[in-house]
Amino acid sequence: MFLVVVIAIWIGAMLIWALSSRFVRRSDIDRVKSRLLGTTKTGKKAAQGPALIRTEQQASRWSVEIMNRLKVQVRLQALLEQAGMKIHASRLIQTCVVAALCAFAAAWLFLPSHLKKLAFPIALAAGAFPIWTVFRKRKSRLKRFEELFPESLEFVARSMRAGHAFSVSLEMIHREFQEPLAGEFRRTFEEHNLGLPLEVALQKLAKRIPSLDVHFFVSAVLLQKRTGGNLAEILDKLAYVIRERFKLRGKIRAISAHGRMTGIALSCIPIGVAVLMFYTNPDYVKFFFTDEIGNIMLGAAILLQVIGYLIIRQIVKIEV
Repeated sequence: MFLVVVIAIWIGAMLIWALSSRFVRRSDIDRVKSRLLGTTKTGKKAAQGPALIRTEQQASRWSVEIMNRLKVQVRLQALLEQAGMKIHASRLIQTCVVAALCAFAAAWLFLPSHLKKLAFPIALAAGAFPIWTVFRKRKSRLKRFEELFPESLEFVARSMRAGHAFSVSLEMIHREFQEPLAGEFRRTFEEHNLGLPLEVALQKLAKRIPSLDVHFFVSAVLLQKRTGGNLAEILDKLAYVIRERFKLRGKIRAISAHGRMTGIALSCIPIGVAVLMFYTNPDYVKFFFTDEIGNIMLGAAILLQVIGYLIIRQIVKIEV
């Protein structure tokens, strides 16, 4: 019976996902057609404004309403863009809700009666997992961009010495380098090629890539454009400074590795002791799940453990 209920919940979630995906695709097609034709569905003239970058108000009303109430729509969309994921923020909210509901149903059905209180924390963890995945992809993508960035600056400097214009050098990066650096500079070149001022295109690049090195690059280019100077030499020096920062960052990570390992070990010891106690003396451990005072003690222990781990991470985290 439990298995039938779980399968039914899973099928319902997949149907909701499929219908929302179909609705999003259909709304995308209709909006592009109306934009190209200059009319709306009713045949009237299309409203003025940046229709191609409007939020997906028709993707899913309830997910958009959640984002509007929490005021996170802009931040989620920027996060997805920085992670290189071509999905809408409403789709991310739908994924989180479906994951939380499925996890809650599975935990409520299969966990023993004295552990059913854990269904809600498990649902919260499952609902937060898609957002955590986006953060991990964003971090990995930005790290890869920073690794390729100094070499790209030297490439632009060599191209300018060879006689190419700065904007053409940006377009050449797309053919010579890998993602995500190639795609970001290609987008910057296309925005400038389609009529956007170079200053605005570079500022949008700095906004999409929240890296101190990119901000240095944009500031150097804009300053050279206003005051003059040898841009190729400026980019070479900037690439040298960025490489030296990477070397110093590596040395600091090597020195602080002991502190990070200590934090991980101190955080894993209570978990290991709890697992051993659960197998050796389960009656002693059940007190934390069956008694009200035990629940409070367990919650306080987990909270203090998380706070301690975060404090250790902040101590060993040194920005360069």
